[in-house]
Amino acid sequence: MTRPLLAVDAPSLYFRAFHGIPEKAAQTEGGEPVNAIRGFLDMIAQLVRTRRPDRLVCALDADWRPAWRVELVPSYKAHRVAHGAVEEVPASLERQVPVLLEVLAAVGIPAFGVPGYEADDVLGTLAATQAAPVEVVSGDRDLFQLVDDARGTRLLYCGRGVAKLEDADEALVQAKYGVPARFYADFAAMRGDASDGLPGVAGVGEKTAARLIERYGGIAEILAALDDPASGFAPGVRTKLDAGREYLSRALPVCLVALDVKLPDFEPALPREPRDPEALLALAERWNLAGSARRLVDALAG
Repeated sequence: MTRPLLAVDAPSLYFRAFHGIPEKAAQTEGGEPVNAIRGFLDMIAQLVRTRRPDRLVCALDADWRPAWRVELVPSYKAHRVAHGAVEEVPASLERQVPVLLEVLAAVGIPAFGVPGYEADDVLGTLAATQAAPVEVVSGDRDLFQLVDDARGTRLLYCGRGVAKLEDADEALVQAKYGVPARFYADFAAMRGDASDGLPGVAGVGEKTAARLIERYGGIAEILAALDDPASGFAPGVRTKLDAGREYLSRALPVCLVALDVKLPDFEPALPREPRDPEALLALAERWNLAGSARRLVDALAG
């Protein structure tokens, strides 16, 4: 069996690690928290052991709230703005991210973002351009849209943690949400997503959105059907969709993950030994990461 590329949503995992491990349980001798770093490294080690990839890439948010998405839907992630264009991130997590990136570089795991795009868009492009199979690792539901059995793309959804992964193929997405994976973005735009500041169409919830997609297809087909008096919409639903027509035309591009981002050059092959063992050792000693670093190195060597 061909071994997969593991495409990791790094912010999704390090936020989960940060909130899942108490700061006091993972500190340096000087009391500096390293809970996000330790948790992230242990998650990657577990994924490598259990999924047996031969390639591994971590995607980053070079732009967590791209201007082109905000221009389409101004409320997009607005509730998570600290000031200006800066995301509200706990200070003790923010200080750990540069150290985590140094560790990944010393190990030899590529981690990058692309200006103007979110980690989701990097993951989407990896899924679209890299040799199959591709397993995307994230706790972000938006990435269900990437699931494609024919192409060999799965989502390892870690909304409940890496230990309780949902290994999502097209059947799982259909069973979970009542829509094909290829229409998940249409579904999310109609239903709305409070975590991303997307209001959805007023009065259209998950069940109605799923029924509309089942009957008509995606948003383009639904809006086209609105112009046909014989299309069979219930009067109340037609009124709601008519009122939300402009929102839907703007929200769908926001919800769709980019598949054609220009990626930097990178080497995805799984590093069987650390690229810079001396740097890794120094980082492990400085930041009290010896156990997590060893577990990751052992998993990669295996």
